[in-house]
Amino acid sequence: MRHTRLHGESAEYLAAREELRGAEIELMRQRERVAALRRALPPGAEVGEYVLLEGPAGLDAGDTPVREVRLGDLFTGGPERALVVYHLMYGKRQTEPCPMCTLWLDGLNGVAHHIARNVDLVVVAAADPPALRGHARARGWSRLRLLSAGDSAFKYDLGSEDEDGVQESAVSVLTKGADGTVRHFYSAHPRMAEDIDQRGIDLLSPVWHVLDLTPGGRGDWFAALDY
Repeated sequence: MRHTRLHGESAEYLAAREELRGAEIELMRQRERVAALRRALPPGAEVGEYVLLEGPAGLDAGDTPVREVRLGDLFTGGPERALVVYHLMYGKRQTEPCPMCTLWLDGLNGVAHHIARNVDLVVVAAADPPALRGHARARGWSRLRLLSAGDSAFKYDLGSEDEDGVQESAVSVLTKGADGTVRHFYSAHPRMAEDIDQRGIDLLSPVWHVLDLTPGGRGDWFAALDY
């Protein structure tokens, strides 16, 4: 389907728009190829058992006690149901919630009930449960399951924290086999290469794509906790 020529558009504009449309189609096809390669990944490394901490569930949960949750118990379905973990940069050396992580989680909170039809989704941070719940209340997150890594090495082992406690945002996908073995399937970080910084998980948020539709593009825009 060709671009519909609007009243007043020049032949120069129409030719440039058709060239852009061809590039957009090829980009979509490349994304499909990338997704197919991702789905075809062989079994990843076995992930050990971790004990995480879960605070009160819900924005009005009051003083519900913190409870321990084992990683394997976060899977609620069979082997076909994966666990998606968003690593929130908050805690240890990251004393304030990351604004960019918060942007992504604002969006995920809105669609978490749709995602839950197919996969389990959790947010893991180094911060303690009360701090996580306080941030969730401030943002109005009502659909995200928030977990603290506590004293475990979960975030370090999954590559979202270094040995000094410096935090990094990341998304990890884990699977659980019929025998109960948890394996790492895939992880993505914002920084993909020396010349690709803060772009690696852009597909998780529509903000970038809306900005990219405009003449100014995304420019130097950066998220903030308050505007």
